[in-house]
Amino acid sequence: MSAGIRCMMMRGGTSKGAYFLADDLPADPAERDDLLLRVMGTPDPRQIDGIGGAHPLTSKVAVVSPSTRPDVDVDYLFLQLGVEEPAVSDRQNCGNLLAGIGPFAVERGLVAAGPDRSGVRIRMVNSDSVATATFATPGGAVDYDGDTAISGVPGTAAPIVLDFEDTEGSACGALLPTGNVRDVVDGVEVTCVDNGMPVVVAAASDLGATGYEDPADLARLRDRVQSLRLAAGRLMGLGDVSDASVPKTTLVAPPRDGGAICTRTFIPLRVHASIGVLGAVTVATALLMDGAVGHDLADLPAPGAPMGIEHPTGRLDVAVELDGASVRRSSIVRTARKLFDGTVFPRRSL
Repeated sequence: MSAGIRCMMMRGGTSKGAYFLADDLPADPAERDDLLLRVMGTPDPRQIDGIGGAHPLTSKVAVVSPSTRPDVDVDYLFLQLGVEEPAVSDRQNCGNLLAGIGPFAVERGLVAAGPDRSGVRIRMVNSDSVATATFATPGGAVDYDGDTAISGVPGTAAPIVLDFEDTEGSACGALLPTGNVRDVVDGVEVTCVDNGMPVVVAAASDLGATGYEDPADLARLRDRVQSLRLAAGRLMGLGDVSDASVPKTTLVAPPRDGGAICTRTFIPLRVHASIGVLGAVTVATALLMDGAVGHDLADLPAPGAPMGIEHPTGRLDVAVELDGASVRRSSIVRTARKLFDGTVFPRRSL
C-alpha cells in the first residue's frame, strides 16, 4: 500500500478541497502534482478512486506553509486539479478555499489562536497578494459553528471575514489588462478585468442568453465561450489559455432578486453553481467603472456599501471601493467547516 499523507478536508465557502502542509508533500512540483492527481482520483469523470467530488469545485488543493515574509503569517498555494484531464494549474487564486486557510493554520499550529478571535495574514502565492482572515477562536480553538448563511451552502456556520490587499492585476499585472474599460473581442463587447481573478465580463444578451438560465441550459454556449476566452486571454497577456482555468467568463444581466447584478460564470467552460469569491470581487469592481460592460445594467448601492452579486443559487455580497482607477479595498464574508482530519492514501502510480 502507498504511504499515507496527512490531510484535512475542508469546505471553504462554496468549494471543497484537500488542505496540506507543504512539508507533507514532495518539494518537487512535478512529483507533488503527480501525487495530488492520485489523491484526487484524476483523471476519471467520477474520481471514484480518490477523494475528489467529480466536479471542479471539489477537485481543489490548498498547500500551506509558514511565510518567510515578516508581515505575513502563512503562505497559501492554490492548485486546481482537473477531473477528467490529468491537469494541475496554479494560474489562479481560490477565494473560497482561502476561507479555510486561517482556521487550518491555527489547527496545524502554524499560528497561535487568540483568546476570542484570531486574525491570520495570508499570502496568496499564486498572485503574491495578501488577505487577512478574521474568525472566532473562543478559548483558543477554532469554532466553526455560527449563524451565518451563505448562498450555495446548506445551513449556517461561523463567519470568516476576508479583507484583500494588492489583488488588482493578480495574474495579468493590471486591473484593466488590455488598457481599456471596454473592448470588442471575438465580435462581443467585453470588459477584461483582474482584481484577484482574471474575468471577461460580457452581457448575457450579447451571447444569446438571458442571464437567468439554469447552469445546465448554458452548456450550449460552451464553444462560443471558449472562442471568446481564447481571444481575450491573449489580449490580457495570459497567452494561450486553451488548457488554463483562467480567464473566467461571466455573463451579466439586470438584477432580479434585490442585488446589484445577475451573473452566470463559466469556470472556465462549465457553468458555476454560484460564483467564485475573487470572481465576484472582480465583477463588482468592473461594475463600478463607468463605461464597463454591466455598469449600465447594474443597480449599484451607495458608495462603500456591499454589492449583491446574484448567481444561480443565491447572492454573494461583496464590498469594493475604488480610488479612481485603483482599488482601495475589497472584502467579503465567507464560512468554512472542517470535514475530516487524518491520512489520505493515494492510489499507486500507474
